[in-house]
Amino acid sequence: MADRVPVGVVGVGHLGALHAEKYAARDDVELVAVYDRDVDRAASVAARLCCRAAPSLSDVLASCRAISVAVPVVAHETVGLTAIAAGCHVLMEKPLAASLAAGERLVAASSNAGVLLQVGHIERFNPVVRDLRHIVSHPRFVECHRLAPFAGRGTDTDVVLDVMIHDLDLLAYLVDDEVVSVDAVGVPVLSRNVDIANVRIRFKRGCVANVTASRVSLKRERKLRIFQEDTYVSMDFDAHSALIARRDPAAAADADGVIDMSAIGVEVREFGGADPLAAEIDAFVAAVRGQAAPGVTAVEALDALRLAERIRAAMEIPGASGAEPSP
Repeated sequence: MADRVPVGVVGVGHLGALHAEKYAARDDVELVAVYDRDVDRAASVAARLCCRAAPSLSDVLASCRAISVAVPVVAHETVGLTAIAAGCHVLMEKPLAASLAAGERLVAASSNAGVLLQVGHIERFNPVVRDLRHIVSHPRFVECHRLAPFAGRGTDTDVVLDVMIHDLDLLAYLVDDEVVSVDAVGVPVLSRNVDIANVRIRFKRGCVANVTASRVSLKRERKLRIFQEDTYVSMDFDAHSALIARRDPAAAADADGVIDMSAIGVEVREFGGADPLAAEIDAFVAAVRGQAAPGVTAVEALDALRLAERIRAAMEIPGASGAEPSP
């Protein structure tokens, strides 16, 4: 393809390396370079994917039209602002930034520069969410469980920004309502930051969400359940499947106002072979080419970050009430 987009990846740890692999497999982009402070890691990834290990961030920005940023969260603002100033489009891994104030500075900079800033809230690209979004119309209760064994990654921040942020973005997307109250608790277990957290969120129109996130669990689970008057939806993000139970709108109640269970129809939907990261990068490349809007805008990502900061403040996490986090 003659007009392949030159791209790079900044930060090639576990997730950044996956971004690089997706780019390298595409025909419409050229993976020009990767950069990481760990030069051996960068050299290894570059050799495997037949691209260049850049000696500096400025070198990547000078040779690329777009980049993925997968550095520690505390460095998102610095790297993002540098890339935007260089006129480089950015796919920023979640969360957008380590604080709401930093996220707002990134949004303002990208808007002023006319540079694309997409945020890697990957569950938006999960076919389960895409397929069922139209079914969720008036949620009354939402329950989220995002649990994983300890992997030693992401401990530069707490579990709210590291793990729960996925579900906070989905709540903003699916419930789409003002938050009126937050009740939260968090516990540090294996790191100096909160590793397991639970929050109860109440929305203005009455919906209540109970969200649990852990990076120190014995099992892995990524599920979201939604209850509304006529429908129950259970989404399994790892299995790329969903269970939908719906009441027949024509079903009649008996004299006591009770509807028979036979009026409930159950459907299971499965999406084998789904690759949400590939879909996320598809959206980013299309946006860079001017063919579509970004899959998750930085303004949308601010909504999740705003809620995360409110939760962290309720837990009395340092830096959650406006102060900048320590690097």
